Amino acid sequence: MRLIGLGLSVCSGSSLKPPLSPLRNSPDCGQTPRRERDHTLPEKYARKPTLASRIVRRIILAIWYIRGWKIDSPLPKHLKKYVIAGAPHTTNWDFVFFTGATHEEGIRPNFMGKHTLFQGIMKNFMLDMGGIPVDRRKSANATEQVAAEFAARDHLALVIACEGTRKTDGKWKSGFYHIARAADVPIVPAFADNARKIISFGEPLMPSGNYGEDLLKIAEWFRSKLPDYERFKVLEQQARDIIAGKNDV
Repeated sequence: MRLIGLGLSVCSGSSLKPPLSPLRNSPDCGQTPRRERDHTLPEKYARKPTLASRIVRRIILAIWYIRGWKIDSPLPKHLKKYVIAGAPHTTNWDFVFFTGATHEEGIRPNFMGKHTLFQGIMKNFMLDMGGIPVDRRKSANATEQVAAEFAARDHLALVIACEGTRKTDGKWKSGFYHIARAADVPIVPAFADNARKIISFGEPLMPSGNYGEDLLKIAEWFRSKLPDYERFKVLEQQARDIIAGKNDV
């Protein structure tokens, strides 16, 4: 299955309080699960989620708790619409861990997917999991289509793996930035540390229109989390090269 979003394949552009113990907090252990703000569908299309999506979500959350992941710094609570810029993208498990983290924060994240995945029996499942169909055959490009989704919804938290692929040297695609700017929403950087099993969310950044300067601010935040990580060094240099006019956006 080829999706355009965090932990699921190629992105069109791609710190939190600790959970309770897995036994007390797992949705399968007789406890009332945390109530989420369901951001996966526009309010006018609200309906009961499919059985398949509910089962898959419970499995994802069980993995999050059992593996012992936790939130290092919280997602800003006042935001209703924003782009989550996630990095590094090193494994397909990233989707599971970010889904668990956002569940802890009381939201359900959204991701972009090829429109053909939203057909037939898969349509409602994909929508329930947070998918946003993108049809590249339309005259409106992907950025415009996703910006229209932001305009149509009261809440939307779009997760993007900004590196675009696991096989990257650390440079980011610019799609996440163009989407945030077109939708007039802030960017929230998000960092996953597989070694320490933590996820951190940074402060929101409203895109100024100066991609290089904004990318440098984001890169500096990531480097503050893991200073010696090579991919984040590459990201910082990419931003500095853009500012210096040595690199195209």
